[in-house]
Amino acid sequence: MLRFIVAAVALALALPAVAVADPAAPQPGTSCGANLGDAMTWPPDGTAPLVCAGGPAGHQWTTVDSPYPVSDRWVSFGPPMKLHGEGLRNASIQSGDWTATPLDPDARCGAEQIAVIPGVGAGPPHDSEGGPGQPLSLQVVPKLFSIEMTGDCLWQRVNP
Repeated sequence: MLRFIVAAVALALALPAVAVADPAAPQPGTSCGANLGDAMTWPPDGTAPLVCAGGPAGHQWTTVDSPYPVSDRWVSFGPPMKLHGEGLRNASIQSGDWTATPLDPDARCGAEQIAVIPGVGAGPPHDSEGGPGQPLSLQVVPKLFSIEMTGDCLWQRVNP
């Protein structure tokens, strides 16, 4: 019996781990779909956001040159994308009703919001998550300090 347990543990340790890779984060100059036109993203290793801009060669990710970019359309790719809201100066996302639509049938859109509470500072996180392949409707809270968006999803403000 002991040999069986040792053999099972050895086999489990020898097998490669199964991992699901996050979608590749876009880079400046790479193509993006027309459905993402005018949407922005903030790559995890980037110092500036990118916008999916249309041109003669089709849609491509281009570096945003505005020092304070704000958009009603954002795209998250796997790892958390952190944006700042109206609770700080120079917000990159506005409060209101938003819908996150998965770009992949297995993707789950999720958000963790932290609001500014006057006289207290940052409040507790508020989490929202949609089901696999299902849109997520949420309200981005007023006085938002930050929001972390996850999943391979297109986030759009409703009635901008």
